[in-house]
Amino acid sequence: MSAAAQSGGPRREIQSGDSRYTLLGTAHVSRASADEVTELIRSGEFDAVAVELCATRYQSLMQPDRMAQMDLFQVFREGKAGMVAASLALGAYQQRVADQAGIQPGAEMQAAVQEARAAGLPVLLIDREIGTTLRRVYRNIPWWQRFGLISGLLASLVTRQDISPEDIERLKEGDVLESTFAEFAQRSERLYEPLIAERDAYMALRLREENAQGQYRNILVVIGAGHLKGLTGHLQRDDASNPTEARRALDTVPRGARWTRAIPWIIVALILSGFVIGFSRNPQLGAQLVGEWFLINGVLSAAATTLAWAHPLTIIGTFFAAPLTSLNPTIGAGFVAAAIEMTMRKPNVGHFASLRSDVTSMRGWWRNRVARTLLVFLFATLGSAAGTYIAGFRIFEQLISL
Repeated sequence: MSAAAQSGGPRREIQSGDSRYTLLGTAHVSRASADEVTELIRSGEFDAVAVELCATRYQSLMQPDRMAQMDLFQVFREGKAGMVAASLALGAYQQRVADQAGIQPGAEMQAAVQEARAAGLPVLLIDREIGTTLRRVYRNIPWWQRFGLISGLLASLVTRQDISPEDIERLKEGDVLESTFAEFAQRSERLYEPLIAERDAYMALRLREENAQGQYRNILVVIGAGHLKGLTGHLQRDDASNPTEARRALDTVPRGARWTRAIPWIIVALILSGFVIGFSRNPQLGAQLVGEWFLINGVLSAAATTLAWAHPLTIIGTFFAAPLTSLNPTIGAGFVAAAIEMTMRKPNVGHFASLRSDVTSMRGWWRNRVARTLLVFLFATLGSAAGTYIAGFRIFEQLISL
């Protein structure tokens, strides 16, 4: 009997043409799963190993110091600060689980990669990029659930509660992303679809792509147990005539409705119109509206950066910049605040190297200069947004009361 058949973990074997896929369902925080992966690869039965990792997660797992190469300015310019912060918050939660369970998350994936390398076997990365998945999750849920998701992630930064045994067991038995999101958001079909169902289909398509010529006869597929049923179904159906085209469709991020992209410009037009109306009625009223706009927007943005323990010059700069950037949708107060903060407190290699460990505690987010700069960006952005709406309604109230 083969080693695959002798092992005790959940698995499926799917024959497709001359190739056999051995799907091994693993627990993400289980020493037994890592040991089982090692045993199977050392059996010599497999000529390729596929893992539930994307390129980003693979590099993060195998090169923990890669964070030291991150270009913060590029992160802010490309609008990825929120995604990076969310990834760090998710990773912090998973690390808390790992500390309680006594094993590093992804140990079975790390074992699979290391053993495959030692055996000279190709390693196939079949999962979708985590950034794409997070963006598709964000796009797929309604705005009120987005707010709950974001607030849940923020709340996770300050909580000191231990992870419940039920949550640890859920992480062992399911998908690492789904189990982590369950801590912050109520499960829903719209959340489940991009987190699990789409990735089941995506991984099946990637396996088809990687083995398009049937060059691998026996592939070990190491996945979380939560994907076992879905991936099995997709491989058995083989319902994609063009795997590459179908996979690319799952790699795209749906764009928001066109009218939503016009909202910032509409708000700016309304605010400027309010100023014009105010000055046309009474120069003193116009000056008052402009003054309140600057004061409300500046104070809220500066107060938000203060909560992030920003440098005093960052707070002052944000106070003056926010009212102006709010009238220009092409640049945000968060970008200006982060740029000043990095100038005054430039992160060094040590801050990047310790980033992942620091963000597992609330104090670490404020102590680490990289994490704190992300907080400065996010808090200044939220403060400016709040200031824009509050000051905007104040202007409208002033005008209609006359």
